[in-house]
Amino acid sequence: MVKIHNFGAGPAKLPTEVYNQIREELTDFRRTGISLLETSHRSPTYMKFNTEVQELVRRLLNVPNNYKILFLAGGGQGQFSAVPLNLISRTGTADYVVTGSWSALAAKEAKKYGKVNLVLPATDKYSGIPDQSTWKLDPNASYVYICGNETVHGVEFDYIPDTKGIPLVADMSSNFMSKKLDVSKFGVIYGGAQKNIGTAGVVLVIVREDLLNQALPICPAILDWTANAKADSILNTPPMFAIYVMGKCLEWIEKMGGLDKMAELATKKSSLVYDFIEQSNGFYNAVVAKNARSKMNIPFRIGSASGNEDLEKEFLKGADSLGLIQLKGHSVGGIRASTYNAVTVEEVENLVKYMKDFYLKHAK
Repeated sequence: MVKIHNFGAGPAKLPTEVYNQIREELTDFRRTGISLLETSHRSPTYMKFNTEVQELVRRLLNVPNNYKILFLAGGGQGQFSAVPLNLISRTGTADYVVTGSWSALAAKEAKKYGKVNLVLPATDKYSGIPDQSTWKLDPNASYVYICGNETVHGVEFDYIPDTKGIPLVADMSSNFMSKKLDVSKFGVIYGGAQKNIGTAGVVLVIVREDLLNQALPICPAILDWTANAKADSILNTPPMFAIYVMGKCLEWIEKMGGLDKMAELATKKSSLVYDFIEQSNGFYNAVVAKNARSKMNIPFRIGSASGNEDLEKEFLKGADSLGLIQLKGHSVGGIRASTYNAVTVEEVENLVKYMKDFYLKHAK
């Protein structure tokens, strides 16, 4: 069997070291004699672990003391509802900067709970981020919402927008812990763990304390940040195993050199792919403007800017035979390589080698 190189967008590859630790500890969590899978979430052992993972998040991101760190269920899409339910009561309206399918879905969900102002002209083609001077921000908005990295379309913010004092909310599901971040510039940051920092089942939420205690009366307790903060993320039985895996991934990131190292590797890996695309004389086509290209999710077309489906099918078939898996673009077609933290430079080099071989075989 060929060695597998997983470029899936999520659930995504986990570090080998994390798998080894899970295997060793699966049936005996912290020498209790039982698995975490059957440990009480109210036990001193788990509550201590819960605190340790919070401290690890705070340390890696240098989270200020006036922010709460929450581990919740419901994934990123649960927060599509939680954000307006917790924040839109401030003024009844919110700004959404839609740069891809995930922020579009978030804006659609928010309309159930208040008025949504689309900061950018509506479109179904996402290939960049318009200059902020063109944004139509509402000075009365309760918050400004962005998706820090659009997993499907490969559009990533490489800067923190200036929202003129209005709380900035960011979905960072697919670039969480891939680089340093000035958390103090945000009101709320959240992300599902299953791409860069763990497995499906838990969403990490970082919320500034002054934004608590503002939930709409209809907000379910399970989505209420204030209720969960007061309960230290143990309002009900939390997704304990997913939190455990996330903790192990965060320990691995810290051991590897922290977010500076993750950012260095992200730049190196993504540059390998983008540089060859640029050198291919139009055979491979990046679909996102250079100043907004994601370092985590790299979509491209083969044969032309709009893609040649026959070539792309052949590319994917050949990639699968070499163990280069989950490269098919999601919903928008083409190819997408996800180069998250756990994907190694060597794996990306193998992908680029295959891209070169395919180019030499088919380029005219």
